[in-house]
Amino acid sequence: MTLWRIRATVDDRPGFLSVLTASLALKAVNILAVQVHTTEAGAVDDFLVDAPGSMTEADLRTAVERGRGRDAWIVPAEAEGLADEPTRALGLAARLVRDPDALGDALRALLDADTVTWRPAGPIRPGMRAGSMALPDPTGGRYDVVRTAPGFTPAEYARAQALVEVAAAAAARAADTGTLLLPDGAEITLRPATPDDLAALMAMHERCSPATRRSRYLTGDGVPTPAQLARLLDAGRVQTLVAAGPEATSVVAMANLVVEGSLAELSVIVEDGWQRRGVGTALVRRAFARAERLGSAAVLAHTGAGNPGLERTLRRLGHVVPVRRDGAVASVAVPLQGGQRTPAST
Repeated sequence: MTLWRIRATVDDRPGFLSVLTASLALKAVNILAVQVHTTEAGAVDDFLVDAPGSMTEADLRTAVERGRGRDAWIVPAEAEGLADEPTRALGLAARLVRDPDALGDALRALLDADTVTWRPAGPIRPGMRAGSMALPDPTGGRYDVVRTAPGFTPAEYARAQALVEVAAAAAARAADTGTLLLPDGAEITLRPATPDDLAALMAMHERCSPATRRSRYLTGDGVPTPAQLARLLDAGRVQTLVAAGPEATSVVAMANLVVEGSLAELSVIVEDGWQRRGVGTALVRRAFARAERLGSAAVLAHTGAGNPGLERTLRRLGHVVPVRRDGAVASVAVPLQGGQRTPAST
C-alpha cells in the first residue's frame, strides 16, 4: 500500500468531482477518504488515496489534470491519515478538555501546520489568509498558524475556531487544575499543592538523582528536610503546583512561585523518569499563568548552568530571553505585564 494525499481544485459544478475520481480510477488509484471544501475559487477536493507502488507524484499529477483538477498538491501520506477528520478533531477536543493549555499543539495537529506561534494580541485581528491564519488565545494573545502548502480553506478555519472555543470553555473551568495526557497514554494530574502532599514530595525527592536536586536547589544535592518542604506548602508564602502521577498518592514534579512585590521567582523540579515528557512544560505554563493573575511584572527563574531544560521549556512556551550565567547558576528574567513575549515556533 502506497498512501498519498492529493488536494486539487475543480469547478464547483455538477459532475466535476466524478470526472476527477474517474481519472484516478483509470490509474487503479483507490480513494480511501475524501473531503470537499467550498471556496471562492471552486471546490477544493482533498483525497487520501492508495496508489500502485509504481506510481510517482508526476503520474498522479497527470491523472488529476486529466480529471480537470488544477493547483494540485500531492505528497506521500502516513497510515495515521486513515483516521477520518471528525474522529481526529474529536480526539483533539477531548485532549483540550483535559489540558486546555495544549491549544497550540492541538491546532498544529488539526491543521498539519508547519508552525504555530504564540504572539501578544497586537494589531492583527483573527482571520485567515491563503497560507496563514490568526486565532485568539483564550487566555490572552493570539496564535499565528502557518502552512506553506496547501493553502487553508474556510472549512479548516471554522474547525480551528471550534477548537479554540473548546479550549476557552475548558480553560474557564480549570485555571490551575487539569489532566495532562502524555504521548504514551499516561495521565498526570496538575493541581495546586496541599499540606497533605508532604509525604509524597519527600518520596519524590528521594527518587530524584543528586543532579536533579542540585539543579533545583543549587546549594546542594541532598534531600530537603520535611520542615523545608513544608514551607513550600505554605500557601501564604509560596504558590506551589504539583504533578501527581498515576497513583493518587504519588507526586512526580513540583513548581514553586515565590511572589515578592512585582516579581515572582519560579523553581521547578521533575523526577528523572518523568523528564522530557511535557510534565515540566505543563507546570511552567500554569505557573506563568498564575503569576500573571497575581499581577507580577516578571518571572525570575534559576537553575544549574549545565541544565538546559528550563531554557528549552521557556522557548517552547514562546519566551526567548537572555540567559545569564554566573558560575554554576543560570538565571532568566521573563517580563509579563507590560513586557513582550518573544514568540517561538512550537
